[in-house]
Amino acid sequence: MPREIAVVAFAQTDHRRRSDELSEVEMLMPVLHEVLAGTGLRTGDIGFTCSGSSDYLAGRAFSFTMALDGVGAWPPISESHVETDGAWALYEAWVKLLTGEADTALVYAYGKTSPGEIRDVMTRQLDPYYVAPLWPDSVSLAALQAQALIDTGHTDEPALAAVASRSRTAARTNPHAQLRGAVPAGDYLVQPLRKGDCPPIGDGAAAVILAAGDTARELCERPAWIRGMDHRIEAHSLGVRDLTDSPSARLAAERAGVFERPVDTAELHAPFTSQEVVLRRALRLGGDVNVNPSGGALAANPVMAAGLVRIGEAAARIHRGASDRALAHATSGPCLQQNLVAVLEGES
Repeated sequence: MPREIAVVAFAQTDHRRRSDELSEVEMLMPVLHEVLAGTGLRTGDIGFTCSGSSDYLAGRAFSFTMALDGVGAWPPISESHVETDGAWALYEAWVKLLTGEADTALVYAYGKTSPGEIRDVMTRQLDPYYVAPLWPDSVSLAALQAQALIDTGHTDEPALAAVASRSRTAARTNPHAQLRGAVPAGDYLVQPLRKGDCPPIGDGAAAVILAAGDTARELCERPAWIRGMDHRIEAHSLGVRDLTDSPSARLAAERAGVFERPVDTAELHAPFTSQEVVLRRALRLGGDVNVNPSGGALAANPVMAAGLVRIGEAAARIHRGASDRALAHATSGPCLQQNLVAVLEGES
């Protein structure tokens, strides 16, 4: 029988368009203090620490080492880092706890996208030989996916606008969201995607604490137990993929146990409205599932932390009794290339 691992605390920044006055460490430290205070733990009580971020956003190599100033790396700690969204850092920490090498883990992620041109920076994810030299930006690639969905009859522009409206209306109750309430559809950025179909650009950070077994029950009144988690990846070349489907998300969901019993909540990492359409179909989400009650990435999209926020938001709903079984999803790469799916449950 594998160890039971749960999310016992979650904290995040108020996501903002710009945070020029703050360094990454200064942005991160209040979140770390808040998530530790939520459990009563101190840094020295944490058995494993793992972070997610990107040197491309920071503009310097090994930028994650600076963030350790916010954690406190002395006395020496057991620490790791992933050069991607913090959801994958949580996956590493989850595996670490499953092995029994630690009983608690601190996971955090952060990203400041305001200083540069994020649409251009994200081209560095592409195939470096055939695609990246063409400089297709992230919005243009998402527009290709959206147009493919429209051409095959899976959606249309009014339906995409409805996704944006529903998400940002839900975000009215989320004090951390960057966009809340009605947002004009705006002009086309890249047809068929209008400004309202795209995520806001902004800065933010998030942190989660994991704990095993009885330790989780001691630290949290209603832990969000991770019943399964898996991640899969599509082919690197966009030309060999069906952009209207996400078999990697479907397989990850199957391996995580999503289809074994209904979920009542789904926090989907869908930065573009068209991507929610793809994920709803791949994950078989019906109208009875509350999708992105936090507003999702359309309300706040701190790059490299948005996936971790989806897991944290799903866990927070379980903590306060608003959900019993939730799906959390994170993505990375162009057009939903990489997908991570987790199932979280609360005890009755």
